[in-house]
Amino acid sequence: MNALQIQLTLSGVNCAGCVGKIEKALKGVNGVEEASVNFADKTATIEGHAKADSLISAVESVGFGAQLIPSDSDKQFSTPGMNCASCVNKIETALQKVPGVTNASVNLGDKTCSVQGSSEVVAILEALDRAGYPVVEITPDNQIQEKQEQEDRKQYRHLLKHTAIALGLGVPLMIWGVVTGEMSVNTPFQQVAWGGVGLATLLILVFSGKHYFTGMWKALKHGSTNMDTLIAIGTGIAWLYSMVVVLFPHLLPVAARHVYFEASAMIIGLINLGHALELRAKGKTSQAIKRLLGLQAKTARVVRNGQEVDIPTNQVLKDDIVRVRPGEKIAVDGIVTEGSSLVDESMLTGEPLAVKKSLDDEVSAGTLNKNGSLLFRAEKVGSETALAHIIALVKKAQSSKMPIARMADQISSVFVPTVIVIALLAAAIWFFFGPAPALAHALVVATTVLIIACPCALGLATPMSVMAGVGKAAELGMLIRKGDSLQQASKLNTIVLDKTGTITEGVPAVTEIISATGDSAEEKARILKIAASIENASEHPLAEAIVESAKQKDTQLSPVSDFHAVTGQGVTGTVDNHSVLLGNDKLMASSEVDISALTAASESLARQGKTPMYLAVDHSLLGLIAVSDPIRSDSKAAIDRLHKLNIKVMMLTGDNKLTAAAVAQQVGIDDFMAEVMPEDKEAYVRELQNQGYKVGMTGDGINDAPALARADVGFAIGTGTDVAIESADITLIRSSLHGLADAVELSRATLRNIKQNLFGAFIYNSLGIPVAAGVLFPFTGMLLNPVVAGAAMALSSVTVVSNANRLRMFKPSAREA
Repeated sequence: MNALQIQLTLSGVNCAGCVGKIEKALKGVNGVEEASVNFADKTATIEGHAKADSLISAVESVGFGAQLIPSDSDKQFSTPGMNCASCVNKIETALQKVPGVTNASVNLGDKTCSVQGSSEVVAILEALDRAGYPVVEITPDNQIQEKQEQEDRKQYRHLLKHTAIALGLGVPLMIWGVVTGEMSVNTPFQQVAWGGVGLATLLILVFSGKHYFTGMWKALKHGSTNMDTLIAIGTGIAWLYSMVVVLFPHLLPVAARHVYFEASAMIIGLINLGHALELRAKGKTSQAIKRLLGLQAKTARVVRNGQEVDIPTNQVLKDDIVRVRPGEKIAVDGIVTEGSSLVDESMLTGEPLAVKKSLDDEVSAGTLNKNGSLLFRAEKVGSETALAHIIALVKKAQSSKMPIARMADQISSVFVPTVIVIALLAAAIWFFFGPAPALAHALVVATTVLIIACPCALGLATPMSVMAGVGKAAELGMLIRKGDSLQQASKLNTIVLDKTGTITEGVPAVTEIISATGDSAEEKARILKIAASIENASEHPLAEAIVESAKQKDTQLSPVSDFHAVTGQGVTGTVDNHSVLLGNDKLMASSEVDISALTAASESLARQGKTPMYLAVDHSLLGLIAVSDPIRSDSKAAIDRLHKLNIKVMMLTGDNKLTAAAVAQQVGIDDFMAEVMPEDKEAYVRELQNQGYKVGMTGDGINDAPALARADVGFAIGTGTDVAIESADITLIRSSLHGLADAVELSRATLRNIKQNLFGAFIYNSLGIPVAAGVLFPFTGMLLNPVVAGAAMALSSVTVVSNANRLRMFKPSAREA
């Protein structure tokens, strides 16, 4: 069998000595053939056949943290047969046993599972089929989402019909019992009458409750138990006992000849009703995905052989010329080749204002063409479009698990068999030590415990909130890679910001040119020409600003040789056979260039938030060129919001101290560090973590990558088509720091929602089981009715899902204002 390759991101690795410890720990894991740690990017690469969980545990055992890096071979499956928390554990266990599977996660909320590794799809399908859970692989072209929605609507109608049938018998029986109090069998006539009711109840169990009994049988065949087991045993015992009363009343004491047909019928009806309401509420939780899918255009008008033809969007090829008319959705990502129009990109970026698109501008699938006609060349089609990436990312995040969910999973894995044992013990106590009629009391207690303890609410508590939270994040212009990021963001108390392109617009422009020898226009033009010529070889944003300024003045640039970029200082090279230096005071000092003539002017510009750069030719100061990157209009308001969330805001920048201080003062930054190298940013984030801070790092996802990876949560700021989806834990599609505050507020709301759900589920079962077992009987003289237990169980699941749906109404504080 070929070795598999697994990659982990590591945390807490701050010295070369850590590398050896981690590699030794990894090589000690069974199945590992080779392991290597990269100190630079804090990752580990493992080859062999070890499981991801074992590798993560090994790293944690030597004092470091680790997380699995998802591979491109991730596979997703729809698991329609999954219906309770215990199913989740069984499916994950079955998947982990498949050769080649490195990690598997199951989402009860939308009945899907995600599998990572090199395993074959056939092997996964066979393993889950053997476990009793047949599945279907989800691919971009099989429209599983649409089929699932159709199946859910069909199932909803099916459940309502069976609810009506079951309650149609159960409600009259209950009313009869309340009004007459006559539910016993003492005469031949009552035997016949209740025998007919028993047969009718049997039809209810077969017709309206069949899926619970078949579900129990499937689980038993595979040596396991699930929610269906509890319902089937509870209602089955109540019916069997009642039939014994009908057929053999003389074998039982008079006080024990009570029948419980109404309990069986009512429980089936109420649980079906609860599942129907739960299904409907789940549909609302997944509306974020539905809306994203709804953005996709069904057809595209493509120009082929000189003719415009409408074809399905999935048939558009790269380099096709596509026509989009006013009011139409753009089908794929592309570059405008002809025409001009306003395009509404709010569905992707959250920006309310339409954006003008003309020649060579990028357009994105899912956006809406407003008023003009455009022709564009298709660049990214199918699953390559930005919208497709967003949909895939949201789906993956919704199916991921938070650390807080592990406790619920561990409990639910042993919950059902534990409940059965509790029910049997409680029944035995009532039978041997309880008051008369002991058998009837034992039956009621066993049935009630089994019914009230169904772990539906516990299994739904976390995934439903994660689905709602991740979906809401997508609506607000935030893409969350995994549920863990959503939980970690709620704990942040420090956020570190890059300056250029994060606090500022990231579109710098030349504002001043000052000559050291005179202020003539010729001297300024010469300074701009030399500076633009040497910066033409650089990719730095400030370099682009200088080159763009020269282009606007139609300046003819000179060729450059011996170009060299000095990190954090500037650039050097040869222009027209002259040695040229362009950069900060450190660069000038290293070459012993006297800059005293322009020091005062440089400091004055820096205090205004501008970035001054000295220009020296042949080691003599020629002049000064200043570039300004405007602060975003909403940066100060966003930072104020972070402060209100009790978050300390820091700024790291490679710019000079005076410019950094000016920017920090204008936007209300708590502290800053200037003239910082990219690698120093990572060290600074690590230092903050060592001081006990939970740190969020915000940057562009490229030069800030080490710091983004080091932070507890990395935020990448991007725009629609250029979004760096894989560079950070959370990507903010809008180029606004308000997204940071939105993310923190939403994560805190989501975690609070999960805790409410888990608390409710735990309290429900913690209190419900003892009450059902009869602990209040000595004080009240009453036992909990199995019908009430069935209603409570159904209501608990509906309550959890409904509470999760409250996240759909979440509004960030700034939007409320």
